[in-house]
Amino acid sequence: MTDTMPPGRISSGGPWEDRYGYARAVVAGPHVLVSGCTATVGGEVQHVGDAYQQTLTAISIALDAVEKSGTSLADVVRTRLYVVHADDFDAVGRAHGAIFGAVRPACTSVQVAGLIDSRMLVEVEVEAYRPAGRVEGAV
Repeated sequence: MTDTMPPGRISSGGPWEDRYGYARAVVAGPHVLVSGCTATVGGEVQHVGDAYQQTLTAISIALDAVEKSGTSLADVVRTRLYVVHADDFDAVGRAHGAIFGAVRPACTSVQVAGLIDSRMLVEVEVEAYRPAGRVEGAV
């Protein structure tokens, strides 16, 4: 992993960020844009076969980047859910609701043909907005 990220970039330390040239999140003015997150921890897919738990894990990874930007769950304004199997939409939606039910961000759910690893059932993107006047967090 690269020791330093360009200004406004947040790394999770994941192996693909350096290899593929992206950041876990980018802070652009008041916006925090979090790259797609899956239930991959330490290079291993977690909760194989369980879309609900994979969604919770992916959202947790995304929210870690949100917090590193100085924003919080309450600042999340948009989520995108990429789901491999249509039968998993309810489980993915319930997991999303368990975390974001009180926040109610705009949300798009899309069925996709597949993800980079066939054991991955869902990928989650998150966008947060830093309200005016808030002091920027660590980046």
